[in-house]
Amino acid sequence: MMLSMTAFSRRQADREWGSLTWELRSINHRYLETNVRLPESFRGLENVIRDTVRKKLKRGKIECQLRFQALETSQSDLQLNKEVIAKLVRANSEINKITDLDNQLTSVEILRWPGVVADQGSDADTIEKEALELFIAALDDLVSSRAREGEALKGMLNQRIVSIREIVASIREKMPDIICGQRKNLFEKLEEFKAELEPTRLEQEITILAQKADVDEELDRLDSHLDEVGRVIESNGQKGRRLDFLMQELNREANTLSSKSIVVDTTLGAVELKVLIEQMREQIQNIE
Repeated sequence: MMLSMTAFSRRQADREWGSLTWELRSINHRYLETNVRLPESFRGLENVIRDTVRKKLKRGKIECQLRFQALETSQSDLQLNKEVIAKLVRANSEINKITDLDNQLTSVEILRWPGVVADQGSDADTIEKEALELFIAALDDLVSSRAREGEALKGMLNQRIVSIREIVASIREKMPDIICGQRKNLFEKLEEFKAELEPTRLEQEITILAQKADVDEELDRLDSHLDEVGRVIESNGQKGRRLDFLMQELNREANTLSSKSIVVDTTLGAVELKVLIEQMREQIQNIE
């Protein structure tokens, strides 16, 4: 299966204690990089989130953001964490002694401190478990989205492979006529300038011309590289880096083909090859 590195997923759960919303974004990256943004009360999930992503994905920059909106509760639903409050008061007293100041915490400031007020109507472990389950569902959606786009990329690559093979076959078919035409042109120029060459020397010149224009080796290597591209596309595991390397090899052969061109047909063919190869290379940047 081919996976794209670009995708987005969103999952939301509404419960009696509030709502949880996960948004996951994935873009192309040389390696796997996971950025996790969590509310303070969910920090304990960060390592689990990273481990889960590593098990599912191998490459890409992954943005994972959780939003938590708690429902407003009545005063009777609130419980004060007396232990945290006592620690805050002691810390405030010690700071006043050290600084020789008399700044007392107000009740409002104490209530704003994380962990001072607990919601009796909600179980922190239950909410955390729900958040993790929701994340796994969102990650599965992200993987499915990457797979769908990967299949679209696979189709595009296969289309380009077919087009490149057609150009290679066309150039190979035309080469005998091209060499014959060049030989005829050489004779016509000699006749035009009334030049005479020894038959042996003439054959040598024609042979040199044919050798310079011989692109069989480049065409064979293009076919070989295309076979390897097809094999990699159908293989398991990561494909992007290997395909990117093969694009470099294809482009090298297309450049050599262009440099050996002696007629317009092969020049245009080489240009079309490079355009198709570049189109493939751009899309391969998104493949895991």
